Amino acid sequence: MGAVLTAGLGAAIIFALTGPVDSSSHMMGHITIETPGQLTSDEANEVYAELAGRMASGYAGAGFDIVRDYQGWKLYNTSPYLSATHGNRYVNNYANARAMDYPRVGEGAVMPEGAVFAKDSFTVTDDDKLLPAPLFVMEKLAAGTSPDTGDWRYVSILPDGTLFGDSEGAGADRTTFCHECHVAVAEDDYLFYVPEGFRTGE
Repeated sequence: MGAVLTAGLGAAIIFALTGPVDSSSHMMGHITIETPGQLTSDEANEVYAELAGRMASGYAGAGFDIVRDYQGWKLYNTSPYLSATHGNRYVNNYANARAMDYPRVGEGAVMPEGAVFAKDSFTVTDDDKLLPAPLFVMEKLAAGTSPDTGDWRYVSILPDGTLFGDSEGAGADRTTFCHECHVAVAEDDYLFYVPEGFRTGE
């Protein structure tokens, strides 16, 4: 754990291209870390506590005001968890007040316009390298705005503040993979919930 923190604190805030693209990934999808480092929940929380401020500052460089204060939103996981669908990175699930029904998406809840989800991430490699990674955002748009994506906007921001893709703007083709993945839960308003074992209970 100490080695991970030591390596990470000196790391530049860059998009971590530290592994080959998994063969199952969409060509514009996430760069996948083939053999991510393994952290316990306590270790993941400790790493995130060290990186959270720097991550938020980096993402803010994109000027995407809708997620300016995302770390003050409700956090739905008890610790960062490893997400295979986000390139084998450790992620968190934040949601704004408009998304308060998030825990009930499996019961038929549909998010209202203005609901926003922010999933920040960091990479831990098997050789104890620690790197901030992208911020993934979903915003529920007004009904009929984007029927091809179920009225969801997808945005990806790199840790240095570079806008990687916005389904409603620049680099829209780079977010195609996002919706292609979320179609699997179309019946739940295109939302995945926090994995069991990491849920806050609310």
